[in-house]
Amino acid sequence: MASPAVTRTVRPLEGLHLAASGPPGLTGLVVEHLTLLGASTGARSGARAGARTGAGWGAGTRAGQHERGDGAATRLTLSGRGFDRQDASMSWAAHPASGVTDEATVQAATGIMAVHGRRDGAPRGLAVDYAATATGVLAVQGVLAGLLAQARGGGAGRVDTSADRAGLLTVSQYLAAAGADEGEAAELAPGGPPFTSADGVLFELETLDPGAWAAFWRALEAPFDALRAGWRPFQFRYATACAPFPPVLHTTARSHTWQRIEAAAATAGAEVCRLRTLAERAAEHDGAAPWSLAPYGSGHRPLAAPPSAARPLAGLTVLEAGRRIQAPLAAHLLRLLGADVVRIEPPGGDPLRAMPPACSGISARWLALNRGKQAVEVDIKSAADRRRLREMAAEADVFLHNWAPGKAAALGLDSADLAAVNPALVYAYTGGWAGRIPGAPMGTDFMVQARTGVGEAARPQDEPPAPSLMTLLDVLGGLMGTEAVLAGLLLRERTGAGVRVDSSLLGAADALTVPALRRARRGADPRRPAGFRRPLRTADGWIAPTDTCAPAAAAYDLRELPTGEALAQLRNHGLSATAVTTDPADLHHDPRFTGSISRDAHGAPAVPDPWSFV
Repeated sequence: MASPAVTRTVRPLEGLHLAASGPPGLTGLVVEHLTLLGASTGARSGARAGARTGAGWGAGTRAGQHERGDGAATRLTLSGRGFDRQDASMSWAAHPASGVTDEATVQAATGIMAVHGRRDGAPRGLAVDYAATATGVLAVQGVLAGLLAQARGGGAGRVDTSADRAGLLTVSQYLAAAGADEGEAAELAPGGPPFTSADGVLFELETLDPGAWAAFWRALEAPFDALRAGWRPFQFRYATACAPFPPVLHTTARSHTWQRIEAAAATAGAEVCRLRTLAERAAEHDGAAPWSLAPYGSGHRPLAAPPSAARPLAGLTVLEAGRRIQAPLAAHLLRLLGADVVRIEPPGGDPLRAMPPACSGISARWLALNRGKQAVEVDIKSAADRRRLREMAAEADVFLHNWAPGKAAALGLDSADLAAVNPALVYAYTGGWAGRIPGAPMGTDFMVQARTGVGEAARPQDEPPAPSLMTLLDVLGGLMGTEAVLAGLLLRERTGAGVRVDSSLLGAADALTVPALRRARRGADPRRPAGFRRPLRTADGWIAPTDTCAPAAAAYDLRELPTGEALAQLRNHGLSATAVTTDPADLHHDPRFTGSISRDAHGAPAVPDPWSFV
């Protein structure tokens, strides 16, 4: 098709019509995001009403509206304003015969329950609809990528996504580590934050500095051996999803008031954050979108290579100056969509390349996020290298980073600085708080979970609130960052203007907890019932019933039955369930994912692309 004409739109989907149908558990977030980006809906899109009344953003999963086990797919169509029809579909499983039919069974099969449960020593389901939320964001990405390919002269096609592939993506780092050439550098055993003060305040502790860690615990008079032994598991908790540090550190925290603990943190240079409730978050929620797009400048970049159905971003160049997970994952997904990604690393290379465990001498976790990227070493402290980086940005389509707030401006590398050399640049910042929370703590995954009520939403009523030690928000924040970049690129094609896009861990937290926040605002209990998504023990493992079948399945004593027989017994009584993956390494040979998981050139496990373009 011919490229759609440049318009005055300020939203990338302005003038396009959206039609959607299917289970609300998969439809709600997608419809919400596409309409926030400018698409209009009519009578054909019954999902829109659900998104406005609380069934959106995956809320149907909580309400039990989708869990029929029928494998029904969500269908989406976008068309209008010079675009050919863009079709998309979402389903719970890429292979319907896998027995994966809802949020609970996706979490069980893909290893989410196993990783989230490491802190507790047994698989545990997340009480939030994490897989459905990730699937919705990935579906929006696929739609935006397809429309972007059309706008750049490519043809229309269809994009398919599934929740089981989304689930595999969310555990890809843990899978990579489980399949590495060596073992973990830190013990995989139960334990971890949050801590509790003498006056009953649950709190999260954060520091990236071992000196601040030691100073904090010394100020609280913790035994020296305990604070020394506790640093390594605390430091590696992002990688291992558990932190088995000495129990005496919990005892030490319980012997001091919250006021004393806050003072100790301030003196030591560490940060503490009280776990906020969902009711508190609902009361302060500003209703902001999970990202923002601000056009500036003008001028299209020439097309270096035509897009294709399988590589809709072919010909585009992304500069990524990312640390840890959020920005590197966003750039990784852009690479999977066909972009050339150039990773900006410090002199000597990214130190996380050496983070154990390794495959062929390179960190397996690092490969899960960074394989296939080019790398250029740049010393951003050097004026000459900053000029060099600006010269690189002048030839790029996207500049993406997740530096600390204010760092880009201090370096002369903020959006205004780079727009001066490339007015067609999409400048993307994936941060922590998006400037929306006054006095916010450090913008790291577990602190954002604590501050936004995710720690309460992730666990049912009979479990104390606790942020998951699985990096829920870093991963979901990376997905949101990709979504924002694609929206910015499409807006650039339609307006001729460069765009600044901002996304955040806060936006990811809000997307994940919106249904719970709506319940809180209605005065209902925002948490899920006792025992929600708790797997059932068998003689040789665990099984997870679908959410709708769980109450009836809990009445059966399956502890003496092998997993296969337990599943057969439930099926004979008309109940649906699936086996729980207890070790991510087992996913390689899991018949539910036959042929899905491969190994890269370094031998590291690699999950399948989350979209299929037809």
